[in-house]
Amino acid sequence: MDAPALRLEPWTDADLALLRLINTPEMRQHVGGPESEERMLVRHRRYLDFVPSGIGCMYRVVLETEDVPDGVSRAVDVGSVGYAERAWQGGTVYEMGWNVLAPHRGRGIAAAAARAAVEAAARTARHRHLHAFPSVDHPASNAVCRKAGFTLVGETDFEFPPGRWMRSNDWRVDLGALTGA
Repeated sequence: MDAPALRLEPWTDADLALLRLINTPEMRQHVGGPESEERMLVRHRRYLDFVPSGIGCMYRVVLETEDVPDGVSRAVDVGSVGYAERAWQGGTVYEMGWNVLAPHRGRGIAAAAARAAVEAAARTARHRHLHAFPSVDHPASNAVCRKAGFTLVGETDFEFPPGRWMRSNDWRVDLGALTGA
């Protein structure tokens, strides 16, 4: 399957609408369920602060579509992907997460977006490793990790959201190997 024609655009205040589409029982079933409006607004502000604070970057995933009746290409927001610093096993690493809206799943969008965000994280040269921690019970997200070039480190107990522990797979990308560092 060819990689979809997509681009990552840095998160803006206008992306609160996209975050609301992601904050549903279906989209958040593996990460503790939907958040309250207040918690979602806190998340949105945190995403907006990733770049100014230097801890990472959140992106809107935009798909270029050409399968429309009039043959005109259009840009469609299909999800999010991002990375941010977190303490992990005595050091600081990047942690990555992603979401693809239901109508756009199964087309390789999440893996392509994750690969693009991994490349962006590698260019920062801030951290050697980037991790993703999908639930062991979430085969689709674990498949995204495999397809995006992550290496499975093993299972771990992982707290997400804060106060909720889940059994996760620890997937890792060596960012230094991508940049030759």
